[in-house]
Parts: sequence; C-alpha cells; structure tokens
Amino acid sequence: MPSDTETTLRHDWTRDQAEALFRLPFNDLIMKAQALHRRYFDANRVQMSRLLSVKTGGCPEDCAYCPQSARYDTGVKAEKTMAVADVLAEAEQAREGGATRYCMGAAWRQPKDSDLVDICAMVEGVKALGLESCATLGMLSEDQAERLKRAGLDYYNHNLDTSEEFYGQIITTRSYRDRLETLETVRRAGIKVCCGGIVGMGESQADRAEMLRTLANLKPHPESVPINMLVRVEGTPLAGADDLDGIEFVRTLAAAKVMMPASVIRLSAGREQMTDEMQALCFLAGAGSIFVGEKLLTTANPETDADARLLERLGLEPAGAPQ
Repeated sequence: MPSDTETTLRHDWTRDQAEALFRLPFNDLIMKAQALHRRYFDANRVQMSRLLSVKTGGCPEDCAYCPQSARYDTGVKAEKTMAVADVLAEAEQAREGGATRYCMGAAWRQPKDSDLVDICAMVEGVKALGLESCATLGMLSEDQAERLKRAGLDYYNHNLDTSEEFYGQIITTRSYRDRLETLETVRRAGIKVCCGGIVGMGESQADRAEMLRTLANLKPHPESVPINMLVRVEGTPLAGADDLDGIEFVRTLAAAKVMMPASVIRLSAGREQMTDEMQALCFLAGAGSIFVGEKLLTTANPETDADARLLERLGLEPAGAPQ
C-alpha cells in the first residue's frame, strides 16, 4: 500500500460525483475499480472471515430486514449469550478452515456493561488464537469502546445500512445520527471501523450512491466496507422485496472500491443467492474479502467446499489478514 495513502484518498465526494460513477459504462467502471484495487491489494488473494452469532434473537430494534428483531415472527428465538469456551472452540475451527478474521455478533440495541465481561474474554481468546477480532454489538458508550480496545478488539462493525434519506423507511428505533456517533466513538477508542450497507431493500440507485458518499467522506475511510445483498426472510417487512439486478449490485461494489480504494470491500451477505459468475464479477470489481462458513448470523451462506471450488476456478488464493 502506498505510504501516502491518506494524502491520495478523497474525502470530498459530492452527490453528483457519486451518482455519476453509477452511470459509467459497466466496463469503464469495472476497469477503474480493478485498477485501483490492484494499487492497494493483491488482486488474486481474498481474505476469509468467519461470523458467529454469540447472542441470537430478541433484539428490540425494528430493522425491516432483520430476522432477529423481537417484533417479527421469523422463527428465530431469543437465546442467551454463548459460553466463552464454546465461542473459542468455534473460532479455532474457523482458523483451521482458513479464516484469518473472526467476527462475533450479538442481537442487542446496546450491550450492558455486564455483557462486556464475556465479550472481552471472547476477544482476548480470539486474539490468542492468532486471529483478527471483530464484533458487532449495537451502539457503544465511550467506556465500552475503550474496554473492547483494551481487550484487543481489532474491528468494530456498525453498518449505515442505506442512505440517510431512505433510512427511516427501514429503521425507526435508531437514528442515522446514532449510527454515525457510534462510528465516532469506535474511532476515538482506536478500533478500526467496519461499516457498509445492505442493497436490495427497495432503495433507489441515488440512495446507494449517497450511502457510499457518506462512507467515503468519513476521514479516515472505514478500513472494512461490507456490501450486503438483502437476504429476504419470511416474517420480516422486507420478505417480499423485489430482486435487485445483479449488475446493479456489482456496480455498487465497484463504486465503493473507486471511492474507498484502500479499504477492504467485503462481499458479504447474499452470496448463497449469487451465481459463480456474479461472484466472479464482484472479485473483478474489487471485492477483497468474503465470509466463509455455512451461516451468517442466522441466514445461509455457501458451503466451504463450494467456496474452495470457486476460488480454485478463478485462480484466487486465501489471503492473510489485512493490516
């Protein structure tokens, strides 16, 4: 990666400029994204992460896409936080399966201080295994973020989900400002930021561009930017959402790479519904990381063998943890 990264990256994208990227001819956009990806990363290596729900269900929020909300009947039951030893056993298996980052998610609006005792122990154990650690636990106080940092947490995931204009149609129990403040809290604690969004929720192309513009104008950029395709779950308000065109999804990922070229763009949820050819386009557009394992929190993910076969067909190799 160039040593002058922060002086060469932009944080002044306008709405018109972001939307113009989406209107580029597809080949031009992909070529631009691939060239920038190669400037900062090995284009033939893909980082593997594993995601585990350490506290499932019962969330009080009303995110319209989420099967873990207590407001919807999706068949997901509220469970207690997993035992630390069980989480670390899963993390060890993930490491043996090639993962270099281990992500732990909990269905909370915000953890209680007492919840962080076990979470910090999990982080410490994951680090002892030689894995990068990531957590997504909802909103955090300054003290909670500092506790996680002291435990060794590398990344904190807190997605914006969509544009500020469309946000109120998806979530009403937490404001867009709340999300941005959580990112600021995490950054002040010295934890790296993992922040992206979900596409295919009925938003417009302008909404997708505006979400990326908001992320790209953060300084510094999120080190990790997950781009998720909506996984429709029966019982949620978005169960009947229309399919998003696959080419439009690839455009979104490519635009993210152009706007945040030094960030790891993560091809995240929704891969179970994607063809191998579509995933190949995503890698061409600058995706540098995927989640492996049969499940992402509560939704399906491609089997490990299927991922291995795809990477072999494409001549891609697992990468070590990004620095």
